[in-house]
Amino acid sequence: MIKICELNKTYRMGDNTVKALDNVNFTVEKGEFAAIVGTSGSGKTTLMNIIGCLDTHYTAGKYHLDGQDVSKLSGRALSLIRNRRIGFIFQGFNLVPTLTALENVELPLIYRKTPPREVRTCALEALAAVGLSERAGHKPSQLSGGQQQRVAIARAIAAEPDIILADEPCGNLDSQSGGQVMDTLIKLNRLGRTIVLITHDESAAREAMRVIRLADGRVMV
Repeated sequence: MIKICELNKTYRMGDNTVKALDNVNFTVEKGEFAAIVGTSGSGKTTLMNIIGCLDTHYTAGKYHLDGQDVSKLSGRALSLIRNRRIGFIFQGFNLVPTLTALENVELPLIYRKTPPREVRTCALEALAAVGLSERAGHKPSQLSGGQQQRVAIARAIAAEPDIILADEPCGNLDSQSGGQVMDTLIKLNRLGRTIVLITHDESAAREAMRVIRLADGRVMV
């Protein structure tokens, strides 16, 4: 599903050139749970932005998503991929504070122009999948950190994307809440979801089927 081939990305910082990615190669198969692990400055955020089709301006190399060369796609095509094929989970939850859990999950479905009669059904099913049906009417301030992150996961999966891209999903959580979030991701993977986890947390990475380690922009073998 995901194929990264000899990918390089450099930045100019004043008079210096920084190589964020250095000849990176790997694949992620459909239905796999892969963790991309690295410390700050390893290149994992840059790589996440490329996988998520947020950045197509790499210096050299290719990124193929289901056989398509992403760099050759139009802005509209990239927007459709982000909207329909990739579900994003962020460290900071990114929930709208004035909306209920259910309304937060419904929001991307509305943007996607899902038929109104299907929006509520899909959102309720997604909340049920993460064990939060009874919290559907609660606003983020009425939920724990772990519950907020599970709402964010429900929002990511409501449109049934091909890939779930999770950026440090346990980074702002205590160990118990983080464990619940990881259990949810494992459950979703067992149901056939392809998951790419971006993390520096070794304990979270151990839950994945495969770990891809980055250091100084390179995949460590």
